Amino acid sequence: MDNALIIFVKNPQPGKVKTRLAKTVGDERALEVYNELMEITAREVSKVSNADCFVFYSNFLPEDDNIWKDEYVIKEIQEGEGLGERMNNAFSHLFEQGYKRVAIIGSDLPELTQELIEQAFSELEEVDVVLGPAKDGGYYLLAMKKLFPQLFEDKSWSTDAVFDDTIDDLISMNKIWHELPILNDIDTEEDLKMMDVKRMLRKATQKESLQL
Repeated sequence: MDNALIIFVKNPQPGKVKTRLAKTVGDERALEVYNELMEITAREVSKVSNADCFVFYSNFLPEDDNIWKDEYVIKEIQEGEGLGERMNNAFSHLFEQGYKRVAIIGSDLPELTQELIEQAFSELEEVDVVLGPAKDGGYYLLAMKKLFPQLFEDKSWSTDAVFDDTIDDLISMNKIWHELPILNDIDTEEDLKMMDVKRMLRKATQKESLQL
């Protein structure tokens, strides 16, 4: 397999995940939401057929993980001080293993699908980098066929400037990129309400289809 997919996850602990969301819904509810989002991501990742999948945990390898199954993911630990260094090190690690195309995603985007992940690898046949822009100004997916450390340097992570700053880097490096559809991640209570509304609409549509 020439393709590798990195999934960055945080070890699920109260007060350590979805901290912006926790400010309004509490640490326990934020943890429940994070675990639910990881389950959604894990289901999509398990269907990816054109890449080997690697889950990189933030702090330690859990002894018992009911979400990420050993039969379809390889488990690693993130290394580095900040997010940029950790992502750079993960990409470097897999390129050094001989993979020709590497992509990274987070674990908290309910709209991310198997099809989009597989499309990212396919697009790399024609471009240097693939980006999946998030509505909050960041990105939910980054894929490349060669390590570009500049993309991880001098970024104000978790701000609305990340995507634009990354595009500026690509322009300055004279690289060709492809953008996937804009998706929404879950960082606030408003995002969570929107996810719940979409879920209810989807269930209603499915029910109507079954009655036809």
